[in-house]
Amino acid sequence: MPTIDWILLLEAGYGLVVLAVVLRVIYDSNSTSKTLAYLLLVILVPIVGILFYFSFGINYRKRKMYSKKLATDEIFLKQFESRIEEIKKSFSDQQFPTVDSNRSMIRLLANKNIENSPLLIHNNAEILLNGEAFFPRLIEDLKAAKQHIHLEYYIYENDVIGNEIKNILIAKVKEGVRVRFIYDDFGCRSIRKNIVVELRSAGVEIYAFNKITWIALANRMNYRNHRKMVIIDGAISYTGGINISDRYANIPQAPASKYWRDTHLRIYGDATYALQHIFLSDWNFCSQQSLTVNADFFPIIDHDDNSKLPMQIVASGPDSQVPSILYSVVKAINDAQSEILFTTPYYIPDETLQQAMILAAMSGKKVKILLPKVSDSKMVQWASQSYFEELLEAGVELYFYQKGFIHAKCFVTDSGVSSIGTCNLDHRSFDLNFEVNAIVYDTEFADKMRQIFYEDCQHAVQLNYNRWFKRTHWTRLKNSFLRLFSPLL
Repeated sequence: MPTIDWILLLEAGYGLVVLAVVLRVIYDSNSTSKTLAYLLLVILVPIVGILFYFSFGINYRKRKMYSKKLATDEIFLKQFESRIEEIKKSFSDQQFPTVDSNRSMIRLLANKNIENSPLLIHNNAEILLNGEAFFPRLIEDLKAAKQHIHLEYYIYENDVIGNEIKNILIAKVKEGVRVRFIYDDFGCRSIRKNIVVELRSAGVEIYAFNKITWIALANRMNYRNHRKMVIIDGAISYTGGINISDRYANIPQAPASKYWRDTHLRIYGDATYALQHIFLSDWNFCSQQSLTVNADFFPIIDHDDNSKLPMQIVASGPDSQVPSILYSVVKAINDAQSEILFTTPYYIPDETLQQAMILAAMSGKKVKILLPKVSDSKMVQWASQSYFEELLEAGVELYFYQKGFIHAKCFVTDSGVSSIGTCNLDHRSFDLNFEVNAIVYDTEFADKMRQIFYEDCQHAVQLNYNRWFKRTHWTRLKNSFLRLFSPLL
């Protein structure tokens, strides 16, 4: 009687499983670089590669994570649509040279197949540098809230500023203000058993955006809500790179030993409507409620003659049909006349973004990117370095911030287009995270952003091409190897 070769059977079975997963990867991904990265992982790392793919690699752009539909008060909807038409008419009756010169970008972001982001012109906006400027302004507005406060954060820490804001929220609930708070369950894991419990017991309505459970642990860790938003009484709003943490305020009690440099935006005006809509969509998903679009959330905002700052709010995530923020960045690069300046803590681009940078530089445009000299992730830093030689050869200028860690996510062009938001220049932000950026069309605002960029560059060192070209073979190998897996970082 012949003996059964169990090892051979197991190898054959595993081979069939690998083949099935390979076919699934090829079928499921529309990104060549991501497909190749997962194929390498599945084939070269037995079992673990397969588990990693099914944990982190399922394409949620095809499998919608949640519905963006909101319940609507039909009577208010007609009034609101009429108000939007008035805004559009007001816009058409006035002269906005920067808007006129960037109409193709505005139409792109207003396209219903992207995010249908309307251009909203009646706004004032303040650029807030670091927590030193942001937290006092936020606290002032929170204390003045009359009707509701909506917060959505990727990171909220149980520290000095976290507890100060917690106490304000509790006090506002006692005054009769409705407070709703969405937190990312991964990024805010340090407050689950303390601040979250205290807020909930005090009457704050608080929910994890995508609660992590053992069954869906890896997938929910992978698809993170990276948004940082506050909406107060439907008129004032904030977004940008700053989370609720002492480290952003550079105070002595902060756990981080390095200086943190970040940029945030305070908005008063109609652009708050767009951030409010994003929040309500996220709220209805994570709370399983059905808040309606009504006058309480979208009030008529008083404007003066100086409230004329045209803006679009662009959101994206694994639920979006297309990577709309990536499209906005590439479009801004293409439309810049002679200069575009980027500030980002992470640079791991897809092929589209990398080629757009190279083409712009080779076309004679000044393309400058400001990055941290030392990243908070060695693997991300090494993968990022693999893209530098191509950029330098094309004429892109790379600067490394030395004063501390630069966490701002901004760009500005000489066409008068600026962006402040939550989105990094990497695969994760464009494809996996829930993000939001504010796009501003105004030359005076762009001049301020340009000035901030060059002030930051005073604390940076430019990367020299000849020196970078002479880096060791070990560094080249390390960079090239991690680039294979860059779509997964």
